Amino acid sequence: MPLATTAELVDQARAAGRGLAAFNVITLEHANAVVRAAERAALPVVLQVSENAVRFHGRPEPLLEGSTAVARGASVPVSLHLDHVESPDLLRSAIASRAVSSVMFDASRLPYGENVRATAEAVRLAHRSGVWLEAELGEVGGKDGPHAPGVRTDPVEAAGYVAETGVDALAVAVGSSHAMTERTASLDHELICRLAAAVHVPLVLHGSSGVPDQELRRAVGAGMVKINIGTALNIAFTSAVRRVLADQPSLVDPRRYLAPAREEMSTAAARLLAVLAP
Repeated sequence: MPLATTAELVDQARAAGRGLAAFNVITLEHANAVVRAAERAALPVVLQVSENAVRFHGRPEPLLEGSTAVARGASVPVSLHLDHVESPDLLRSAIASRAVSSVMFDASRLPYGENVRATAEAVRLAHRSGVWLEAELGEVGGKDGPHAPGVRTDPVEAAGYVAETGVDALAVAVGSSHAMTERTASLDHELICRLAAAVHVPLVLHGSSGVPDQELRRAVGAGMVKINIGTALNIAFTSAVRRVLADQPSLVDPRRYLAPAREEMSTAAARLLAVLAP
């Protein structure tokens, strides 16, 4: 089917009071696994390609075009999103290519005033081509540099930021961290409620792989809409590859370990889809 837009999928999830799962894909196996899971669950989904994944492949086209082909073959609505973009050049090229319907522009490493200026310019560029733009305020933990655990997004500042930049969605820091391999994060649900009341745009939860199921459900109930998940897929993928190669150390055909890795990722994605849309 034709690609959906992230904007319409977010709006639908928000109206229905459910979370929209947005999975980060690094390989074609990731994209296939996520779409299979979404079809199994009969739910829409977002495929996300990060700037880091683009850097890994050397240029954006291989993974974006492969993911687009997978999405077009799906029996459920799928949108394509470019995640954690810091490079203005990548932002401009993605918008010009029309390969994605949405971008998360990440200027959160910058001081507040510079973040506002850079993000407002990104919004102008995106909206000129009908691209939906997400940004971050509050420095979600789990990354190198300024992304320090314990930082929280202030609702008053968030309201001002949204008004000044014109963003379509806001990723906020409420207790999750990127790249967590254990599901031990505890979210500030009272803060989520205050943020949802303070801003009119949908809220986005980054670092959701480290958040337990019940915490995710409560977060959606409190006002989170788009739920970003990446590491959970990588844990499933790597665990399957390790298991197969340990059992068959002489194995050299990558299809023999990529197939079970893809299936493990699909199972993990299907479970999380069910958690977000009970």
